[in-house]
Amino acid sequence: MTWQTQSAGSAQTEALAEKLAKNFRGGEIIELTSDLGGGKTTFVRGLARGMGSSDHVASPTFTVSREYKAGDLTLYHFDFYRLNDPGIVADELAEFIEDQKAVVVVEWAGIVSGVLPAGHVTILLRATGETTRDIQITYPESLAYILEGVR
Repeated sequence: MTWQTQSAGSAQTEALAEKLAKNFRGGEIIELTSDLGGGKTTFVRGLARGMGSSDHVASPTFTVSREYKAGDLTLYHFDFYRLNDPGIVADELAEFIEDQKAVVVVEWAGIVSGVLPAGHVTILLRATGETTRDIQITYPESLAYILEGVR
């Protein structure tokens, strides 16, 4: 299933992510796709806030992963942009994917595509201007609940 919308700026992108995250139950796996500077960290900031986290959200480009506590759930944010081989981080990712108290967001997921389950959400952020984005969310029917109150 696919749902699309547009964002006029980073505040709107963040607000959309916040609405989605309020529906999370734990166990959601999200592949976040865009070009460099496409708004992925902004989107994750909204996800964290929507889950109830007050942690400061920053890009994990240089650290590969970050985690944000949000009540009973934890948001794990991976960025594989700088890796040629996922190595042990792929094992760590696989462990978090099995955790029903985790929400896992993966950027530049091509290198770990074999680790991601078939039933994950893919969110594509496509720049259409300096601040505007087309946002496409592809999801299995079993995860349609994440869009409740968003559409």
